[in-house]
Amino acid sequence: MSMNRIVLLMLAIFLVEGSLIPWLIPDSYGDRIIPHFTFVIVIFSALYGSRHQALFLGMGFGLLQDVIYYGHMIGPHFFFMGLIGYLVGVVLERKKTTLLLAISVVGFACLAYDSALYFVYSVFKFTNGSYPWALIQYILPSLFLQLVFTLCIYVPVRKMFEKRMRSAESSEEL
Repeated sequence: MSMNRIVLLMLAIFLVEGSLIPWLIPDSYGDRIIPHFTFVIVIFSALYGSRHQALFLGMGFGLLQDVIYYGHMIGPHFFFMGLIGYLVGVVLERKKTTLLLAISVVGFACLAYDSALYFVYSVFKFTNGSYPWALIQYILPSLFLQLVFTLCIYVPVRKMFEKRMRSAESSEEL
């Protein structure tokens, strides 16, 4: 699968996470659960693609999130989505990734991503709650949603990225 198709898939997921998912979340959790499905795809690109691909996808869609959803501060999503995607790619570059490893990496990456965003927002006084409160109210419910999404898309996305890497390797051999 070409990079254009991956970007189109991520763009479709970006639109779904901003338009349909808020309708599907119950009203009592509507302001507490924040979907980061594009970030999950960035982590998958780091696991099954390359770290540079994850960096560029993370920076591109992080900037898109900053501009469209979080206009009060431009840059945190851009920086942390790209950085965490790149770091996951560096740490797990040569490892064989199983389902359990992928789920735990996505979980830790989402936890690190939301925690880093919380600390940046608390430095600039965009949030006034304590970290334990934010962890219970926002970060863990959102993490649960990301992990369910990861389980749902694991097999097709893994096959998509592995097919892309096989075609890239075969074109390098020629």
